[in-house]
Amino acid sequence: MIRMIWSENIMQYQGITALMTLVSHFAFILLAFRGFQALRFDRYVNQEKQDHFKVVLVLVSVAIGFLCSSFFLSVIENIKNLGYLIK
Repeated sequence: MIRMIWSENIMQYQGITALMTLVSHFAFILLAFRGFQALRFDRYVNQEKQDHFKVVLVLVSVAIGFLCSSFFLSVIENIKNLGYLIK
């Protein structure tokens, strides 16, 4: 019985962590994309290459957003683990 409750708590914790990770990744990717759009780099690209530029903009936004999100989640995880140092 105790093993089942412990197992359910671990599964619930992993589910919450997965949800928080997905939301964080998408939020930071959106934030990076909106930031790059606000900089208006498209003015410096030829009209013929606008389609390629949009693809590059999305890929760079995904890369930057993922890196920022990973850093943010890592900081949160490390702050949470600092509690084990105090005990």
